[in-house]
Amino acid sequence: MKFGFVNEENMSLLTDLYELTMAQVYFKRGMNKTAIFDFYTRKVENRSYLLTAGLEQLLFYLLNIKFTQEDLEYLRSTGLFEEDFLNYLKNFRFTGNVYAVEEGEIVFPDEPIIQVEAPLIEAQIIETFLINTLQHPTLVATKAMRCYSAARGTILIDFGLRRAHGTDAGMKAARSSFIGGFSGTSNILAGKEYGIPIFGTMAHSFILAHKDEVDAFINFASVYPENTILLVDTYNTVNGIYNAVKAIKKLGLKHFKGIRLDSGDILSLSKEARKILDREGFKDAIIVVSGGINEYKIKELLDNGAPIDGWGVGTELVVSADLPYLDCAYKLVEYDGRPVMKFSTKKKTLPHKKQIYRIYENGIIKRDIITRYDEKVDEGTPLLHKYIENGKLVKKLPSLKEIKEKAINSFNSLPEEMKNIDTTVHLYPEVSKTIEKTIKELEKKYLKG
Repeated sequence: MKFGFVNEENMSLLTDLYELTMAQVYFKRGMNKTAIFDFYTRKVENRSYLLTAGLEQLLFYLLNIKFTQEDLEYLRSTGLFEEDFLNYLKNFRFTGNVYAVEEGEIVFPDEPIIQVEAPLIEAQIIETFLINTLQHPTLVATKAMRCYSAARGTILIDFGLRRAHGTDAGMKAARSSFIGGFSGTSNILAGKEYGIPIFGTMAHSFILAHKDEVDAFINFASVYPENTILLVDTYNTVNGIYNAVKAIKKLGLKHFKGIRLDSGDILSLSKEARKILDREGFKDAIIVVSGGINEYKIKELLDNGAPIDGWGVGTELVVSADLPYLDCAYKLVEYDGRPVMKFSTKKKTLPHKKQIYRIYENGIIKRDIITRYDEKVDEGTPLLHKYIENGKLVKKLPSLKEIKEKAINSFNSLPEEMKNIDTTVHLYPEVSKTIEKTIKELEKKYLKG
């Protein structure tokens, strides 16, 4: 039985057919000079910023991509590819350069987040995997950071694995949400693979499997006395809170980790829960809330004084519910030293190999400038860094905790109005005069010539 899992052995075929058909034409016509492609996003209606994520997985792909004998046999069976091209693929490796904005950095529309400089065939073949690998992590990391900005220091946990669009998405979401400020995940495999703290409580089925709610709480707390968070809304939530207290007291436990609310009027129930827990001597017991949580609900509840200590954020996080896709692109901007650009309406591209310079004022982002790569902006901080040179990794990759720290620092550098989740403020990068000059020359050549 095959499940269609993507792994190191078959990932080269996780691509769109036209990438390989174009590549064969390039091969046949001897078109394999150095090409430069930009990956960037266009305008996003309900996001003031995006938080980059997914780079580490992309680099792994580029450093390990190869076509196995099984891959080649399948391609041969399609009847679309000739033997000389298949022989080329047999020895295929990525030999180019990759420049990228660091994971955990804030970026804005039209900025080249990734820049690939490689022989045209190599740069073309990797397009689909590159977009696929970067889009979802960036969406989830951004959604997570918006939750982080609304949570005011309360705990955020990724509960979304079961609602993710596949196993790969569930893993990427756990990693990306941690980058975006979450404390951990319910996903055990993500805990193992990425070193992310794992969290869990109990399901309603656990309560229903017992004849009595108090007995259910006692059974769970007796096994996990130091880490018991009891789900109290299976029947009557207020009664459930009292039953949780009763169970803890029957066991003689002095420490009670807390309760979880998953339904009902969360504002009033959380306030009532806090009163009961405090009155019964459990002032340190925390209140965790789950069930349809997003950044807007977090903000609304906290604005209204809900005494909530933690949030299990699931479905709306892992699918980035209010922004489920990015209008992003991977476009050729230079070939064989010749700058190129696309003029399509609302989809114009910027020519040249580039650099992004960020200018800060008192530690706050003031503006970004896109320049040719060989230009300098003295007061600016360059955002694009070389990660791969001639097919080999040349920059040390940070730990996930370091990426998370960078993300929070990046968020703190935003102007205050851009942190507000209820409004959208767009910051568009400036374009250097050198690039503007090239644009005018290309317009004259292709639009007026």
